Amino acid sequence: MALSAQQIPKWFYSTKIRNFITVTQIRNQLGRPRKTTLRELLALPQQSSGNFFYWGFKNYRTSSLWNSSQAPSSTRQENISTQDTHPSSLNEVQLKTEATNFDSQVLLEELEDVPPISPLQQISEEDAVQIIAEPPLPPASFTLQDYVDRSETLQKLVLLGVNLSKLEKRPGAGTLLLRLDFKNDIQKILLFLKDIGVEDNQLGAFLTKNYIILAEDLENLKTRVAYLESKKFSKTDISRMVVNAPYLLSFPVDRLDNRLGFFQKELGLNVQKTRDLVIRLPRLLTGSLEPVKENMKVYQLQLGFKHNEIQHMVTRIPKILTASKRKLTETFDYVHNVMSIPHYIIVKFPQVFNSKLLKIKERHSFLTYLGRAQYDPQKPNYISLDKLVSIPDEVFCKEVAKASLQDFEMFLKTL
Repeated sequence: MALSAQQIPKWFYSTKIRNFITVTQIRNQLGRPRKTTLRELLALPQQSSGNFFYWGFKNYRTSSLWNSSQAPSSTRQENISTQDTHPSSLNEVQLKTEATNFDSQVLLEELEDVPPISPLQQISEEDAVQIIAEPPLPPASFTLQDYVDRSETLQKLVLLGVNLSKLEKRPGAGTLLLRLDFKNDIQKILLFLKDIGVEDNQLGAFLTKNYIILAEDLENLKTRVAYLESKKFSKTDISRMVVNAPYLLSFPVDRLDNRLGFFQKELGLNVQKTRDLVIRLPRLLTGSLEPVKENMKVYQLQLGFKHNEIQHMVTRIPKILTASKRKLTETFDYVHNVMSIPHYIIVKFPQVFNSKLLKIKERHSFLTYLGRAQYDPQKPNYISLDKLVSIPDEVFCKEVAKASLQDFEMFLKTL
């Protein structure tokens, strides 16, 4: 059973409406992705090929199948219309409805049995004008919105929470994603990430930062995870490191091994402390070593810390290894030279290097104004650096300054 010539435009019109709604929903998510769990995503039916260039041929072929068998359908439609005119009772109306439903089922069954038609087959001029052609794909574009409605890969990445508006700004990202097939290339990578502990709500942000992992060889990824496990990193540790440093698994084993060896040798740490260091700050394994080497020299030569003091501070606050050189020197100059705090106290509270210098200046000035700026642990009313920089303003005023928050805010206006 085939569709009549009158039914074909209606069928195409309804299909276009459904496609438009779907595409509009997906495009609205580009800037603000809606997240879908991996289990739900893999359960979705495969509506189109991962390679979006296949879509045009499939659409044309489907249209040809509908058009090639319109004549018999027209005759059937006229017969049904004649038989069902002016039903005399409710039973006749019900019989007409059942017959129409049965006719639709037979139509779908017969469509599935139609042999494939070559895309090169000539069609009549009447059939040609009934085909609603999709606009051609642009040969080049600055946005992925032109391709998302025809690419299953892009559609499912949006459902995972991937921010395509960020990816399309990165050179080569769009081309790579459009070449990948979701089922054959991407699905196995997603299952692998899920297996090592990356949660569904973390996949979107992870792939937005490191989309290149989708093109990685799965065996190489497994080898890198096996290396980390051989170094006594637990599954929880590996999951935490991968989420916090998305590029971690994109580096080969020899680079990971060299990085671990560098920090163990440079800082003089044992195996356990080296492991704890990179777990807390895994980007040490993926970032540049130049800031780390420069900061080590700053601590030793400019700030005057000993090697064991640097070792202690780094194991407490790993982030100070990658802090700005300017921030380190300015913070130390104020704390050591203005507040008169010696090295051994700074070593006990290295979080001072991780705090905003403006906050330190404001609170020290307020304590000086109140006559409570006393940082010597051997004297009464001692105030530790930890309380000075780590607690909120309300707690600082109540417990440290012994003043009201309003007094502190009024004082800041005078600075």
